Amino acid sequence: MTLADSGRATGAGSVAPAERGATRIADRVVAKIAGQAAREALGAPPPDSAPPNATVVVHRETARVRVALELPYPSDIGGQCAAVRRRVMERVGTLAGMHVSDVAVQVERLHLAHAHDAAQGRTR
Repeated sequence: MTLADSGRATGAGSVAPAERGATRIADRVVAKIAGQAAREALGAPPPDSAPPNATVVVHRETARVRVALELPYPSDIGGQCAAVRRRVMERVGTLAGMHVSDVAVQVERLHLAHAHDAAQGRTR
């Protein structure tokens, strides 16, 4: 390496971070992160239930998330929804580096635990 080469190497490293470019994370990637976070928050899904589905709208560095899910019944529905909100905000913030302004949880269906047990031939 010559003296001229070393000058070019240090000059290239002095570009300000804002001038180097930007990383853009696709909305569908953020939606997958949110869906996985919802699954983590809920634990084992009820039998015959669909996995949580997330849709996301990203504006600059802020994401708005909607999660549709199915829950067992009877259960603490409000507590489970709050756990999903917290986990989605945490994971999207950590993995995508985005601020999550809103997480809307939509309960699509409730699965009766007793109805599933009766279908299996069990009684309580």
